[in-house]
Amino acid sequence: MIVSYMAKHYHELSLLFHALADPTRRSILTSLAEKAARVTDLAGPTGLKLPTVMRHLSVLEEAGLISTSKDGRIRTCALVPEALDPMRTWLDEQRAIWEARLDRLDAFVMDVMKESDK
Repeated sequence: MIVSYMAKHYHELSLLFHALADPTRRSILTSLAEKAARVTDLAGPTGLKLPTVMRHLSVLEEAGLISTSKDGRIRTCALVPEALDPMRTWLDEQRAIWEARLDRLDAFVMDVMKESDK
């Protein structure tokens, strides 16, 4: 199941992790989690020039994390929270794998300790 999920969503996960790897993009997403915002409003706190912010927004949009709309000369961005679902699924699967491994390690250590007590 995990292998087929990974094969099916590998590119999508790569885009998501790449988009979230940058602190500026994470900051933009944090702002958008509160409310949709104009590009100029998102650019202000970053201290970056507008073309640089537009490149960051392009990465976020390519990953499906934001949607943009244009009304005249004003471009507005909005968060697409469900875009994180594939990442959440993958992380949950990884957590389950590691919890199972740790449970087996714990059982092994307990067995070794019981054997050494005999």
